[in-house]
Amino acid sequence: MTPDEENIKSGLYDGEKVIELKGDVLDYFKSEDKIKESTIESYTLDDIEIQSPVNPSKIVCIGLNYKDHAKELNLDLPNEPVIFLKANSTLNKTESQIIYPKISKQVDYEGELAIVIGAETKQVSPKEAKDHIFGYTIINDVTARDFTLNDGQWVRGKSCDGFAPIGPFIETEMDPLNQRIVTKVDDEIKQDSNTRNMIFSPYEIVSYISQSMTLYPGDLIATGTPPGVGPMDAGSTVEVYIEDIGTLKNYLIKEE
Repeated sequence: MTPDEENIKSGLYDGEKVIELKGDVLDYFKSEDKIKESTIESYTLDDIEIQSPVNPSKIVCIGLNYKDHAKELNLDLPNEPVIFLKANSTLNKTESQIIYPKISKQVDYEGELAIVIGAETKQVSPKEAKDHIFGYTIINDVTARDFTLNDGQWVRGKSCDGFAPIGPFIETEMDPLNQRIVTKVDDEIKQDSNTRNMIFSPYEIVSYISQSMTLYPGDLIATGTPPGVGPMDAGSTVEVYIEDIGTLKNYLIKEE
């Protein structure tokens, strides 16, 4: 059941409680003083249901962006980022279901660090890009692998409904260049790497994308997946952990 829009609130999690904020979370980009003035009341995590932390105008994704993943696949490192998009209807949240399409024979996990844009961004340098990033969250770039292999391109396989769970939080004060990233399926570690193994940093990625398309506040950029990508079965639980953000957890069920 989707909560009524009027019941969806922005909040700040301080590690113990969630403090309700006035307005949209993106209103607080670079506004720490505004946060202090705009708190309403607080809740425990048990009191609330965590929603997708942003509603992006687009989800931009980067392919093959980990050195250890390229090595695993015996591929040369790309000279520039490889970009694709996921449809907005893929947006999903933590502790929710991922629907395994009945016409697909293989659905894969791809745990990734995601960038959340904080300000309109067009043709910025990597140095300038840092000032346009609101924070970071987790995304599982779920993929119908048989679709991508059969189609020869990635749109359909990447864009099934609910194939972009994100969350649980946006972390605004972390080093994106040194974060352990782990994906588990049914408590078994499948991916275990570090963002320092990225080929292109988040700042380089934002700069590169901004040369050709405008990024708007709330837009998401999935920064690529580490080695160990593989299939999930209906009935599986998949978790993506990034050390300074937390754990994104979802349950795979077969489409009826």
